[in-house]
Amino acid sequence: MRFSDSFLDEIRARISVSSVVGRAVQWDRRKTNAGKGDYWACCPFHHEKTPSFHADDRRGRYHCFGCKASGDIFRFLTEKQGMAFPEAVEQLAAEAGLELPKMTPQDIERQERRASLYDVMALAAQFFQDRLQSGDGAAARGYLADRGLVGETIKSFAIGYAPADRRALKTHLAASDITTEQMIEAGLVVSGEDIAVPYDRFRDRIIFPIRDVRGRVIAFGGRAMSADVPAKYLNSPETPLFHKSAVLYNLDQAREPAHRASAIIAVEGYMDVIAMARAGLPHAVAPLGTALTEEQLHLMWRIAPEPVLCFDGDAAGLKAAYRCLDLALPMLRPGHSLRFALLPEDTDPDDMLTSEGAGALKAVIDDAAPLVDILWRRALDGNDRSTPEKRAQLEQELDAAVTRIGDARVRTHYHSDMRERFRSLWQPQRGFARKSPKAAAGFRPLPGAPARRGRGYQPFRPWEQTLPASAELRALAGTAPSRRSPERRECLIVQAVINHPAILEDEVEQFATLEFSAPGLDSLRREIIDVAALGGGLETGRLRDHLILKGHQAQLARLEQQAERLKCWFVQPDAAPQDVRTCLRQMIALHRKTVTLERELKAAENALAQAPNEANLLHLKEIREELLSNASEEAMIDGFGEASGRPAGSVS
Repeated sequence: MRFSDSFLDEIRARISVSSVVGRAVQWDRRKTNAGKGDYWACCPFHHEKTPSFHADDRRGRYHCFGCKASGDIFRFLTEKQGMAFPEAVEQLAAEAGLELPKMTPQDIERQERRASLYDVMALAAQFFQDRLQSGDGAAARGYLADRGLVGETIKSFAIGYAPADRRALKTHLAASDITTEQMIEAGLVVSGEDIAVPYDRFRDRIIFPIRDVRGRVIAFGGRAMSADVPAKYLNSPETPLFHKSAVLYNLDQAREPAHRASAIIAVEGYMDVIAMARAGLPHAVAPLGTALTEEQLHLMWRIAPEPVLCFDGDAAGLKAAYRCLDLALPMLRPGHSLRFALLPEDTDPDDMLTSEGAGALKAVIDDAAPLVDILWRRALDGNDRSTPEKRAQLEQELDAAVTRIGDARVRTHYHSDMRERFRSLWQPQRGFARKSPKAAAGFRPLPGAPARRGRGYQPFRPWEQTLPASAELRALAGTAPSRRSPERRECLIVQAVINHPAILEDEVEQFATLEFSAPGLDSLRREIIDVAALGGGLETGRLRDHLILKGHQAQLARLEQQAERLKCWFVQPDAAPQDVRTCLRQMIALHRKTVTLERELKAAENALAQAPNEANLLHLKEIREELLSNASEEAMIDGFGEASGRPAGSVS
């Protein structure tokens, strides 16, 4: 039986590769990071003692760095369990809750007709692009130029123009032997019993092609040039190619940079997506004229564990944020949630880019608030909670919302978080300085929001409060440890691997499972792992060529400059492999230890905030001292440098 690509894609969207592979392997707890969709195990295709088999839920692929086995969920069942391909599809379709299609002769004919619709849409897209550059498109070009859309941006997003003539597109397609029935089926012309002659759907509009994940045009969105038309924006209707609830605008172009950054941004419309790309945020997508749907959320979660939803800073934007919150609650699971970036009032991404620049827009995205803060803010914002009865109502509303969370573990932690916030809100702990009701509630304005409208919750830092402890310990609590930046060590680790890629033959698992704090370095590391997965022997020149091809040339230059500035000879190409290996292993060990200590430090700070006593302060001091000690361990390695003809000495 022949299955359509769309049907197989639907199965892949509903079933993660880790859930299928996980039936045949035991995931390694030390290396696996389920929150990021990264899973490691001993390979099921060959015998090994050290896990080198990797499953990536965001890409829907698995790969073994040892035997090079690679594929998706269908290939795993056919190669590991010996199933025939139709049998594998049948089993996974049942698990996904999808009815297996019955390919009758009519189905085959329909699929062939559907394939031909892609050709029709491609012709229409080219027509719109050509007309934008013609005399008819002069006003549209002027409008786009005023919005900062010129040259490469227009080309990248394939922006076009639909002439005001009611039959311009129809006449053009008919000249290419496209029938009126095909135009109707593709949603390009308007027809009906009361319409004698079908006419073009899009007229006097700037056209934004809507593409599927493979880059094929499946629909169009049009922005009216005239203010007199009823609909400012108009999308194609539902067609055999286009189901707007399951499509995200720009996902085809955003997917690769989103995978590299392990982040994806959802904005409200076409112009917002383009503004994000112009601001250096190419991993932005948008729903299509409707509120975000479950299918669209799942599409984003396959790419990043915490998509950022960016809304206009007005009442409608805040209302949209709350709708998404309610939609997401039942689907939350460990490591998978949402963050919310709320822009200043009466501002959209394009406005902010024009008035304040790319840096301001990026700052709003970087400071996006977690879902739990938005849930808390919604409960408190604009409500009078001055009486016990009203406080009980607040508690009841929040409890009802949290109860909707489907995953038991996440639900438990949300209940615990809400209890802590209530305790801070209604019953300030003894010995704490008195604060205003909003301060006691943990209210502080969310990034990008007017100061008068608190939109978030941030727990107090323990050293901001009056503590029932000694002056000496209070001073220790208020002194942040001075330690080396984790990003510095991450840069050196990546630079060592780039200049000595052969070292990955022994260290690939350690390198692949490190937690990086810098998104740019993390995406660079992923590209290096991808090259390693291809096999054939790693060589510096080949690796650099690949990274430059993927757009990392500037980042490579910065890494080299930093290594030179810091006199880090041990990551340079002429360092002895033995010294590089010794250095890399030590840096990886220190990095893992630092990440663990940072987690413990955060937990100790939270414990101190809840119970400000001498014991918790001492525990905080111990962790900080260990972090300082960990930094000093970076200084010396016994015998380091001898293989490179240098006296034993410091790493830095």
